[in-house]
Amino acid sequence: MILGKIVGTVVATRKDEKLVGLRFHLVQNLGLDGALKPGFVVAADSVGAGVGEVVLYASGSSARQTVQTDNRPVDATIMAIVDTLEVGGEICYRKDA
Repeated sequence: MILGKIVGTVVATRKDEKLVGLRFHLVQNLGLDGALKPGFVVAADSVGAGVGEVVLYASGSSARQTVQTDNRPVDATIMAIVDTLEVGGEICYRKDA
């Protein structure tokens, strides 16, 4: 899984029927220091995440391993909303802070 931050949403009214019902977000890669890194993906949301949240997303075939994305043509899926990120014993990110 990859650490990222939701920086926007994607709305597509016309799409493949297998994508109907999925929400899509723009997720930018995030470094351990909390800084945004180059690169982003459009990811299906399987957990109800929102703009500004730090998330874990999976890409490739792993993105199709959730109930919502099973057998659907997605290449990235948000699979978790991060509550706390600790590196080397130090809290780097806390959702409620």
